[in-house]
Order: sequence, then C-alpha cells, then structure tokens
Amino acid sequence: MQPIKSKKQSNINGILTPSILASCLMSIFPLNAAADHLDLPSIDVSAERIYEPIILPINTSDTAKLLDDEPGISFYRAGGVSSLPVIHGLADDRVRIKVDDMDLISSCANHMNPPLSYIDPANVEEFKVFAGITPVSVGGDSIAGTIQVNSKAPEFAKEGQGLLVDGQINTFYRSNNDARGVNLSASVANESVYMRYTGSSVEANNYRAGGNFKNAGLAAVGRGWLDADEVGSSYYKAINHALALGLQHDNHLFEFKLGLQNIPYQGFPNQRMDMTDNDSQQYNLSYKGKYDWGVFTARAYHERTRHSMQFGDDKQFMYMDAPGMPMETEGKTTGFTVQGDVNVSNRDILRVGAEYQRYRLDDWWPKSGSGMMMGPGTFQNINNGQRDRYDVFAEWEAQWNKQWLSQIGVRSSTVKMDADNVQGYSAMYAAAANAFNAVGHSDTDHNIDVTALARFTPDETQTYEAGYAIKNRSPNLYERYTWSNSNSMVMNMNNWIGDGNGYVGNVNLKQETAHTLSMTANWHDASNQDWQVKATPYFTYVEDYIDAVPCATVGKTCAIRTDGFVNLSLDNQSARLYGVDVSGRKLLAEGGGFGSFTATGILNYVRGKNTKTHDDLYNIMPLNVRLGLEHRKGGWRNSIQAKILDAKDHVQAVRNELQTSGYTLFNLYSSYEWKHARVDLGIENLFDKHYYDPLGGAYIGQGMTMSSSASAPQYGTQVPGMGRSINVGLTLKY
Repeated sequence: MQPIKSKKQSNINGILTPSILASCLMSIFPLNAAADHLDLPSIDVSAERIYEPIILPINTSDTAKLLDDEPGISFYRAGGVSSLPVIHGLADDRVRIKVDDMDLISSCANHMNPPLSYIDPANVEEFKVFAGITPVSVGGDSIAGTIQVNSKAPEFAKEGQGLLVDGQINTFYRSNNDARGVNLSASVANESVYMRYTGSSVEANNYRAGGNFKNAGLAAVGRGWLDADEVGSSYYKAINHALALGLQHDNHLFEFKLGLQNIPYQGFPNQRMDMTDNDSQQYNLSYKGKYDWGVFTARAYHERTRHSMQFGDDKQFMYMDAPGMPMETEGKTTGFTVQGDVNVSNRDILRVGAEYQRYRLDDWWPKSGSGMMMGPGTFQNINNGQRDRYDVFAEWEAQWNKQWLSQIGVRSSTVKMDADNVQGYSAMYAAAANAFNAVGHSDTDHNIDVTALARFTPDETQTYEAGYAIKNRSPNLYERYTWSNSNSMVMNMNNWIGDGNGYVGNVNLKQETAHTLSMTANWHDASNQDWQVKATPYFTYVEDYIDAVPCATVGKTCAIRTDGFVNLSLDNQSARLYGVDVSGRKLLAEGGGFGSFTATGILNYVRGKNTKTHDDLYNIMPLNVRLGLEHRKGGWRNSIQAKILDAKDHVQAVRNELQTSGYTLFNLYSSYEWKHARVDLGIENLFDKHYYDPLGGAYIGQGMTMSSSASAPQYGTQVPGMGRSINVGLTLKY
C-alpha cells in the first residue's frame, strides 16, 4: 500500500534551480510551465527513505533516472532525456506514470516521448513509487505499479508576513558528453495567491564509452567522423518551461499549471530513427477542498504532442533517391478525475473516485524524394487511433488498532479502442492495407482490478506487510493497430522495444491480467535513525501476457531478413516473474570532529519466464547490488558508491537478445552548501570501466541503419554504458 519511497527533491537540490528575480527569468525564457501539486502538508518520509542520493540531479537530464536508487527499479535505455522505468521486470505502458497527477501517453512508434520526459528534473519536488500491491486509488490500466512525480506544492505566506519570494539559479557541466545547461525558478506568494515559474535548458553531444566497441569511421556518407568509443546518436537538446498559479481560500485550493516543452533534437542509439522535433503543451487545472467529512479533489487536464522523426546526423537512409524517411505524429490526451476521501469513523477511511481519459493519435509518414520507395502517397501508420478509458473505484482502509491496518479496493475500468482505415505509400502496400481494412478495428475491454493488503506492526522496531492484487492492462494503439508486414523498412519503424527488430501489430490482442503476491518485512531501531533492513519478495503471474512471436504464429507472412535481426508480431501468451528487493542502512559513526558516516546497500533480483514458450522474458535486469558510504559534516556531504551487476545470460531467443558481461562501477560525490549557495561535484564511472548496459538494447546508432548488410559495424553489439564523467554544478539561492 505504501510507496517504496517518497523523496523530497529539495533535499537533493543539485540540479534544481529557482532563479533570483522573476523579471530576470522572463527576459531569458518566455513563459511556459509544467507542474502540479495540491496544498497537502509535507509528508514525513523519514521512515521510508533508505538512501538519499547526494547530487544525482546534476548527473542526469533524464527525470526517470532520479529513481536510480529505488529498490526494484531499472531502466530501458532510450534517448538522453527519455529512458523508460522498469518495475520488477515490467516496463513502459505496464507502469502507470502520473506527472502532477496527469496520465500521459507516449505518442511515438518508438516511444521516444514517454511520460517522464515531459517534466525536467529541475521541476521535480518529489516522487512516489508503488510496486506490486498498488492501491486501486492510484493504480489502473497497468500491471507493474505506479510512479507519481510531482512538482513543488504551492507555498503561501503566513498571516502578516507580506510577500514570500524565493528563487534559485543553477548551472552544470558534465565532461563525458559536454552536457551543459541552466535551470531557473522563482516564486512569489501572499496569503492567498501563489505563482511559480521554472525554466530549464540542456544540450549534450554524443557520449563516450569506457573503451572502443566498434571501428572508427564516418557515421554516414558525407557526415561526421565517429571515434571507436563514441556512441552514435546519443546527443540531445531539451527546453522546458513551467508556470504554476495557485489560489487558496480557507480550506480550498485551486491551482492551474501550464507546461511547454521543445526538444529540437534527440538521438537514439538503439533506434533506427532519431527525434528531430517534439513540442508538447500540458494544461492542468485542479481543486482540493477539506471538509468536515474528509477531502475532495478534482482535476481536468489536456496534453498535446507534435512529434517528428527522421535520420539524424549520425545515420543515413539506404535509398539514394530519398533524402530520408520523415515520420510525423500528433497525440492528444484529455482527462478528468474526481476523488473523495471520506472519514467514515476514527478507524475507517473510504476513498471513492472516477476517472475518464480520452486519447487520439495520428501517425503518418509523408512522401520522400522521388517516391519510388516512399510515395507517391502518404503512409498512414495509425489513422485516427482512439483509446478511451472510463474508471470508477472504491477503497476501504481500516486502522483496526495500533498493530493492524488493512486496505481493500476494487476498480472497474472500461477501455474502448478503435482506428480508421489506412493506406500505404503506393500500390505495393495495398495487400497489407486491404487486409487490415477488411477486419473490424473497434474493441472494448472490461477490466476489474482488486487489491487486498494487511499490515502488522507488533512494536516500534518492525513492520510486516502482505498483499494480493489482480491488475489489468489493455494493449496500446501501436500493439493493436500497426498493420504493415510487407517489408522490413516499415516494420523497423514500429519498435518501442529498442531491440533492432521489426514489428507488426495484432488487432486481436486481449488485455493482460496480472496476479501478484508480495510481502515486505521492515526491521529498524526504535527511532529509525541508527539502522534499517527492508526485504520485499514478490511473485507475479500474467495471463495473456503480450510478447513477441514469429509472424506465422498469428497467421501473418512477414518479410525475411538476413541482417541478424528478425521481423516479429505480438500475441497473448503467459508469463511468470519473481524476485526480491533488499535494502538497508547503518549509522557507523556520529558526532565528534569527523561528522557522521552511514553505510547503505540495495540488492535487486528478478527472474522472468514466458511459461508458454519457455523462453526468457526480454530485458530483465540481472542480479545487482549497490553499496555506499556516506559522510556528513555541517554543510559538507560526501559519498562513494559501488554498483555491481551480474552477467545477463538469461536472454530472449525470439528477439535475438544479446548477453552482457558483469561489471562493477564506482562513483564519487561531494557537495558543500552555504545559506545561499551550493557546489556539487561528481565523478561517475571513476575508473572509466568499459561495459555494456544490460537493458541498453541493440546498437544501431550510426551509418545506414536500414541496411540489410550483417557486416555493418553496429550489428551484434549492445549499447555500451557511459565512460568516466566529471560533473560539476553551482546553485545560487535567494
């Protein structure tokens, strides 16, 4: 029921940067915004926090990576601001992600714009992770769990205080890929009105691995030179703005948040295309009222994404008669939510609510060049895709006594999906288009989620929790409605996995249903300041698990290829996942002239199997351990961290997944904070270790990525991890 951790980002404010004067901000950035928070009191999470990174935000521009020290969390590699979080081996749309309580959806055939990419790390105040036994009040249309990311809550002036003004400005630099950026924010408030602006800009070149992993040479004919250790298509640039306006009166809070984003380019080393533009606007209006009977909240939001893909600077198209392969996407998400938390008695709380989400998607590929291969018409990948969700839920929480707490919840969800008829570039695609157009596209899923959880706290030094959950997820539009199986070029474009293979959807897919059992034991000293050990074993069985299959399995005939990759479709199978998360900390010394020293540790293990084919599941993180030693003295904080990963030898055969070797990385962090300033220093991958990211996917980041030649330098190579990087940050506060 409780999140794995809720982290106040202000406590690790290395990259978070409010500015000094609002007027100065306006001259640098035009107004924009993405934020959300209600006027809730701060949550005391000291009992939940196992490890608080010292300066993680200066080391990444990828908001998902702020979760890097969470037990049970790993990441699919994507672009520099767009990795995909994984909870207990389940990733992407199997995880519900709420950004300021907005349910956002990736509008891209390669999932280049996942929900967490729409909020910059500089605008994150806290996050919560619910794994496995997720309450129905925060779950829905997902089987892995829920991640909630929130920007800063409104802070109003106290009575008689006058105006409350604060601001920060931060700048940072990372040596490996020359990443440089600035983050600004400022807020002003009186007793009733609040306004906050946050702006950020970051730009980075390709990063370098810890050693050579390919031959040096031209990235593509007539383009730049890539060294043997340079990871092609890993550059990026992103600009974000966020504006939050709040109004409070007595026990009522209204808040409006506006978010604007532009990513003019972002390379993807495990995709055949790159992002050449991504514009997003988010509008978020919320209300929270406290009444004698409890709390009522309501929210309405709308998000629009306009997304473009093409071959970036390190890639080249295989057909000389075409300058490239333009791909365009527009996605629109509109949602409404209402929830009431009713205090039925001193023992019982009843949460009831309803949600509605409307999603529309168009994915089209304009003619290119002479039109011999891509023309004379427009290729419609998904035409007027529709996915609407209607949910109601009820959740009863009871604190029976000081020792026992229970929670039972039920959510009913109806998911309606449809798409219009399609066409290809030319008559050569007519057979596949006609076959798709001849079948019905409309489908409705009726899903029921159930969670039951009990918590036992025998005394102040131990807590035990156990639960069971049934969770459902309906397919996304790309899984159901991508239709072309006539050639590898088109199938390569539909790959939200990052494995280099080609995919065609399956309109007959059913929803996934996951059954999860989980237990948590939490032992600690009475004050929870000296030591803590927490262990969470879990088991999940997924009915109708959507997995890759040979095209013939679902009655499709797909193009044959000889480049080491394969063309695949999707089908409902079954899967089993199990594992354990263990985390702990111990205060080694405190006081005296040397400050305090704390040892920390996290161990994650997960195993996934397709129980129908007996194949391993794709992109399962191997056994990994994270050990740390943290030092604090006054405003000075230091940490050394070791990340130890086992070899990945359980790989999925149907996808030709690559194995990776085990490795150990060392990171050093240091920071010093004064009243109005902070300096951060980090050295990641201290010994410049060369390694391959177990969840990095296939390296297709340079050259003719659509080539059928198996001798191209990228084939048979996993995306390598980043070599040594020295990262510095400076924050000024007002």
